[in-house]
Amino acid sequence: MRKTLALVGVLTLLPLPAQAETPAQALTANVVHDPAKGTFSLSVQRDGRTVVLPSPLGIRTATADLTSGLRQVARSTRTVSEKYRMTTGKRLDRTVRHTETRYSLSGAGNARFDLVVRVAEDGVAYRYELPEPTDVLSEASAFAIPAEANAWLMPYNPQHENRRFRTTAGAAAVGEYGNPSLFQVGEDFVLLTESNVDGRYAGSSLRHTGGGTYQVQLKDQRVTGARIGPWRTVIVGDLAGVTESTLVDDLAEPSRIADTSWIRPGKVAWSWLSEHSSPRDFERQKVYVDFAARNGWPYVLVDEGWSDKWVPELTRYARAKGVDILLWFHWNQLDTAAERQTMLPLLQRWGVKGVKVDFMESDSQSRYQFYDAILADTAQRKLMINFHGSTIPHGLARTWPHLLTMEAVHGAEQLPLPDGNPIQPFTRNVVGSMDFTPVSLEVGPKVTSIGHEIALPVVFESGWTHFADKPEAYDRYPEALRFLNQVPTVWHQTEVAGGYPGETAVFARRNGDRWFVGGIAVGDARTLTAPLSFLGAGPWLVETIRDNGGRDDVVRSTARMSSSDTLSVRVPANGGFTAVICPATQGTTTCYKPIPQVPQTSLTVTPTTSVTAEPGSSFEVTGSFTVSSTRPVMDVELKPSVPDGWTVTGNPVTTRVLRQGEVLSGRWTVHVPAGARPGGFEVPVAAEYLVPDFPRVHVAKAVRGLVPLTGQAYVSDLSFDSATNGWGPVERDMSNGESGGGDGRPLSIAGTQYTKGLGVHAESEVVISLGGTCRTFTAKAGMDDETTSPGSSAFQVIGDGRVLHQTGVLRTGDAPVALTVALTGVRVLALKVTDGGDGKNFDHADWAEAHLTCS
Repeated sequence: MRKTLALVGVLTLLPLPAQAETPAQALTANVVHDPAKGTFSLSVQRDGRTVVLPSPLGIRTATADLTSGLRQVARSTRTVSEKYRMTTGKRLDRTVRHTETRYSLSGAGNARFDLVVRVAEDGVAYRYELPEPTDVLSEASAFAIPAEANAWLMPYNPQHENRRFRTTAGAAAVGEYGNPSLFQVGEDFVLLTESNVDGRYAGSSLRHTGGGTYQVQLKDQRVTGARIGPWRTVIVGDLAGVTESTLVDDLAEPSRIADTSWIRPGKVAWSWLSEHSSPRDFERQKVYVDFAARNGWPYVLVDEGWSDKWVPELTRYARAKGVDILLWFHWNQLDTAAERQTMLPLLQRWGVKGVKVDFMESDSQSRYQFYDAILADTAQRKLMINFHGSTIPHGLARTWPHLLTMEAVHGAEQLPLPDGNPIQPFTRNVVGSMDFTPVSLEVGPKVTSIGHEIALPVVFESGWTHFADKPEAYDRYPEALRFLNQVPTVWHQTEVAGGYPGETAVFARRNGDRWFVGGIAVGDARTLTAPLSFLGAGPWLVETIRDNGGRDDVVRSTARMSSSDTLSVRVPANGGFTAVICPATQGTTTCYKPIPQVPQTSLTVTPTTSVTAEPGSSFEVTGSFTVSSTRPVMDVELKPSVPDGWTVTGNPVTTRVLRQGEVLSGRWTVHVPAGARPGGFEVPVAAEYLVPDFPRVHVAKAVRGLVPLTGQAYVSDLSFDSATNGWGPVERDMSNGESGGGDGRPLSIAGTQYTKGLGVHAESEVVISLGGTCRTFTAKAGMDDETTSPGSSAFQVIGDGRVLHQTGVLRTGDAPVALTVALTGVRVLALKVTDGGDGKNFDHADWAEAHLTCS
C-alpha cells in the first residue's frame, strides 16, 4: 500500500535556487525560467531524485510563437479536491487532491497563454490554455529522460497495436513511439502519456529526437480552434505506484451522465477470433447465447457479418435467457449524424445494449470529434460502447462512463507470443480498460499454460472482458471455466503484488469481500509469490488454481491463510496461476458462488401467422406469459410495442408476483396509420420481470406482418426487410463506394449514369416484403464503372425463395442488362448478387432504375 505524501509545485526564476524540499515532499515539479532566452522548462523530482530532466515548454499558434521570448505576468496556486465514482477501472471510488499552479506568460506582441501545472501523489501534469480559440501548429513540449534509463516502448501506429519492447531511453531508434511509454530511472518509474484529449485538440505521439529526449508530436499539422490543450502527463512512483495510478482519469473532465444505473460491465462471449465466419450464422450465435446463459456471462458480442434479418430474433432469444447482445460496427457506418440517428434508435428497438466500433485508426482532431459525437449519441440512447482500432484511453471513461473498454493493444487478435503479456499491465493498462480479448485455450499459438491464460482477466483490467475462444474449448477445461465464471470485471481495489515488466506480473483485485489474484510469467518455470499483506484481519480461505502439467486442465486446492502469509505457486514455462480469497467464516468451504440462472418461463402470442395490414386498418394481438419454475418472478409487465407512428388501444398488464403455473394475459388492438410505409413489420409482445442477480429480464415474441405495397415505387425509396453486402452497406441512389455509408458516386454502367437504383458489392442480398400485390420488377443490371480492376457478378431476382430470373456473369464494361420480371403473387422479393465465381474483389454492382409496379 502507498502512503499519502505532501505535494508541492515549485517555480524557480533563474538564477535563484529552487525552493528547499522537506522529507514529506515526494514529488516536486520545477518550472524554470531562463530570462536570457525567455524560455521555460519543467523537471520532476521524486524524493529529491530527478526523474525528468529540464524539458522545454511552449506552444506555437498560427499567430504567435510562444516557445521563447516569454516572461511571467502572474502566478497563482490552488488545491484541487474532488471525489468521483467510475463504472470501470482499477478501483471504482476515486479521490483527487492536486496542487495546481497557474503561470500566466506573455511573449512577443503581448501574446499570452497560461501554463497550468498540477502535482499529485502519483505524478505531474501540465497543459496550455489560450485566451481565445486559436489554430495550434505545434508544441515545444518534450520530456528529457536520463539516457541510461530502461525503457519499454511501442513504435507508434494510429491503432496503437504494435508490440512493446525493452530498450533504454537513449538507445531507442530515433522515431515515433506511442503513449504510454514507461521508463525506469534508477529505483523510480516514469510513465509518459496524455489525458483529457478530445475533439478540441489532436492526439500526439512521442518522437525520440536523440539522447533521452521525447518530443510531443501532434498528429495534425494544424489543430483548429484550440483553446485548452490536453494534459501532458508524467506518472511517477515505484512500479506499484505507477501501475495503480488513476492520474489519467483524475485529470479528465467529470462525468456527463448523471444516471449510470443502465451501465453494466461484464463478461462477454465472443466468436470472431475462434471462428471468423460465425457472426454471419444465426444458429451458431444462439450456441454462444446458450453458453453465456449457462455460465452466467451477461453478454454476447456479434462481430462483423451480422444481419439485420435475424439480429432482432437473436436479441429476443438472448434476453429471455438473461443475456444481452452487443453488435460490431465499422466506424464508417456511424460516422455521420444521419447514420447514428437512423441506426441507434433501431438498435434500441431491437433490445441491443451496446456497440463495438472499429477501425478509427487515427489520432487526428477530426477523428476525436467523431469520438465526441458518438459518445454523446450513444449515451443519449443508453447504449454502451467499446472502441477497437482506436486511440488509447485519455480519461474518456470518466467523462463518458458508458465507455466500457478500448483496444489499442497488441492483443489476442494478433495471436501474440506471451513475452508482451507482462509488459501490458505496467504500460497500456495503466491508463484505462484494455480489450485484450484474453483466455485463448485452443485458438492462437498455444505457447502459454492454461493457468497463464485464465490469469489474464485478473492481470488485465477491462470493463467488458471479451473471451477469445469458443464454447466447446472452454467446456473441455471445466475447472478453468469454473474460475472464469467467478471472476468479475468490476474492481473496488487493485494492488500490485509483484512483477517486473516483460518478466512477471502478479496482481490482486478486490470485488466486494472477495479478492482475486492472478500471476503470469514468461520464460522458464519458476515460483511466483504474492505477499498477502493487502488482506485485512483474517483468517482467509484461499483457493488456488494452478497448472496440472502440459496443457491439461488446471487443478484447485484450498488452504487457510492470513495477511502475514505469502502465497507461493510453482508455475511451468510461460505459466501462471490464479486464486480466489474470501473470509474464512464458519461453514465456508469455497469462495465460489452459484451461477445465477433466470427462471423457466413461456410466452405465447397471436396471431401466429403473418398479418396483412392495410394503411388505416387495425388488428388484434394477444399475449400469455407463464412461469414454469418453482421460483416466482416479481413486478411483471406484459405489453406490445409498435412501429413509430402506430398506436395501441389497451394498457399494459401487470402483477406484483407471478408464481409457478400462473398465467398473465393481455389483449390489445394495434392501429396502422393511414400513411404507414409499405413493407414488413413486427409487433413484439414482451413480458418483463425482476429476479435477483439480473436486471429486468425481457421475454418477447413478435407478431409479424406486412403493409402491402401499392402503386409504383423505386426500390431505393422503400424499407428493406434486410440488406447484406460484401463491402460496406447497400447504398441507395449511388454506387457502393467504400466501406462507409453514403460514400458512393453516381451510379454508372458502361459510361451511362443513373439517378435511381441500388449500389451493392457481392455477395449482396436485399429483401423486401411485397405482400403479393406487385405485378412487375424492372431494372438495368451491371457492374459499376468505379471498379478499378475487372469485376464480375451474377444477378438474381428471387420471389418467395424461387429464382425468377438470373443474368449470368456480367463484367466491368459490359452493357447493362435490362430486366423485366413478373411478380404476380410474390410476397417476398430478394435481389441477390453473387461474385461471378472468381472472388468478390472489385465486384461493385448496380441495380440501376430498380422499379416496382403494383396494384
